[in-house]
Amino acid sequence: MNDAQPHLTTPSDDDPILLLAKVLTDAAAAVTELAGRITLNDTQPQPTAPGDDDVPVFLGKVLTDAAAAVTGLAVSVGDRLGLYQAMAGAGPLTAQELAKHTGTDERYVEQWLHCQVGAGYIAYQPDGDTATYRLPDSHAEVLADNGSPLTGIGVFGVLQALYRIEDRLVDAFRTGAGISWGDYPSQLYRGVARFFRPGYEASIVQSWLPALDGVTDRLRSGGRVADVGCGVGYSTFVMADAFPQATFHGLDSHGESIAAAERTARERNLGNRVSFTANPASALGTDGSRYDLITFFDCLHDMGDPTAALRAARAALSDNGTVMLVEPNTAADPQANDNPVGRLFMALSPTLCLPGAIAQHGPVALGNHPGEQTLRQLCTEAGFTHWRRATQTPVSAVYQLRP
Repeated sequence: MNDAQPHLTTPSDDDPILLLAKVLTDAAAAVTELAGRITLNDTQPQPTAPGDDDVPVFLGKVLTDAAAAVTGLAVSVGDRLGLYQAMAGAGPLTAQELAKHTGTDERYVEQWLHCQVGAGYIAYQPDGDTATYRLPDSHAEVLADNGSPLTGIGVFGVLQALYRIEDRLVDAFRTGAGISWGDYPSQLYRGVARFFRPGYEASIVQSWLPALDGVTDRLRSGGRVADVGCGVGYSTFVMADAFPQATFHGLDSHGESIAAAERTARERNLGNRVSFTANPASALGTDGSRYDLITFFDCLHDMGDPTAALRAARAALSDNGTVMLVEPNTAADPQANDNPVGRLFMALSPTLCLPGAIAQHGPVALGNHPGEQTLRQLCTEAGFTHWRRATQTPVSAVYQLRP
């Protein structure tokens, strides 16, 4: 091509939803690549989904996934160094300019930019010896704007923790043992919280709670809320900000997450209106407390005894109280999850969710895509008679439960 005809080698203004899907696909490929390297024996059954592709075709798929897996590391590095943030809204930049803005080495930054161009994340315009790189605004919303509901960068922080635990995963696959949440590096809980936070901030108050019969009116006038499996408290704080007359109690079995939630509550001077304890779900209501709303945000499938957790929630409900159960919007049939979100969750199931549940030595370990029928059966066994899928997003399914 003639150098006098500069061009962009990647889309300039893609829809951020399309880029988010690409980000999730690449993250899923990285986690799938990790799980795929954990081999139990040489007599595994052949998968039914791929069919009988030619060897070169399938090799191309494997190499594509491997490229995405390594790209995931580069994405995480760029996020930690603030490279995406520096490019957001800055227009075309040379590698030298980006390195100067971020206090990084130009040679490393140049090669990182080449990786991003190859992944389709950054636009490239060759111009002799002064090539420039640009982060389109729609891509910046996904990669650099932590406040956007479409941000997808948080999941890449999880990969670091997963890869560091690989030897433990190999042993777990061989022995059937679990790996508790606290055994993973601390990057894990921060990355998971960051991944879910945008969806919670965009959906809990605006659409999820209003989809539950009578709940928002009750919370506006007061009421008590228990947030089970609250992690670092992002979901708790979203609700507390929206309903200043209500009181909120978050509980989670992971002490480090609870400590982080308590620090945030002190920093925000929330006083006695928001509290946290490091307790399992089965401890809910054992102090005699009763709640108008009990929430489970993407945590029930991580529990070793989900039925006991639901049973405790039922017992802790006040009259006409409601349980809001939020779970990944996935199906039990793996072929039905042939989409970026489904692939990501299925990759996380054997590497994170299932080991965590097994480590609790309960009667069942669901994995993160048991399907609605299984979830409903657990709720029935726990004593709930009312079940309704209240609303959903591409990532989350929201159910309303009542006794």
